[in-house]
Amino acid sequence: MTLDIKICGLKSREAIATALEEGASHIGFIFFEKSPRHLEPAEAGLLRDAASGKAKVVAVTVDADNAALDEIVSVVRPDMLQLHGRETPERVEEVRQRYNLPVMKAFAVREAGDLDKIEPYKGVADRFLFDAKAPKGSELPGGNGVSFDWTLLARLDESVDYMLSGGLNAGNIADALAVANPAGLDISSGVEDAPGVKSQQKIREFFRAVRAAV
Repeated sequence: MTLDIKICGLKSREAIATALEEGASHIGFIFFEKSPRHLEPAEAGLLRDAASGKAKVVAVTVDADNAALDEIVSVVRPDMLQLHGRETPERVEEVRQRYNLPVMKAFAVREAGDLDKIEPYKGVADRFLFDAKAPKGSELPGGNGVSFDWTLLARLDESVDYMLSGGLNAGNIADALAVANPAGLDISSGVEDAPGVKSQQKIREFFRAVRAAV
């Protein structure tokens, strides 16, 4: 079983280096000012070269307008855009066409009906990401360190290409993989010592746990 693994919300060369050493297929930079993992495009542009030729760079945005995306794409040169807001299928297609980049659309999941929302995005988004719904009071659509009922994913058609996110860590990843069948994993808070502060040790522990599980 070959899994794509994205370490998201990276802000330092040290954390990026550790993720790449362990075999991360994707690294994610977050462009959302309310997030403790937020980077300005110029900052991310300086960091992205560390991943060139080693992993795909994913720019994560939340309902970003064209002006913001123009700057991110120009300065950061991402390999993929992740839309983590309330973007419509039409907006996803517009973004794909405007930048000629693959788009991963994130969805918040709490109950079975939440997965029905992907239907109009099939054939539009290149990939899906399933995250837990944010806890009450949180302003962050992701990175909250909470998970959802992974058994809900059993109802998905096998053709649905998705990354699993939300509350993953070294301690529960074996259970997650035993229940769900994702083509990829996305982790952020589960490899942090504090919000926005990645732990090189926890990154290594997570990859070790994944290797043991698969």
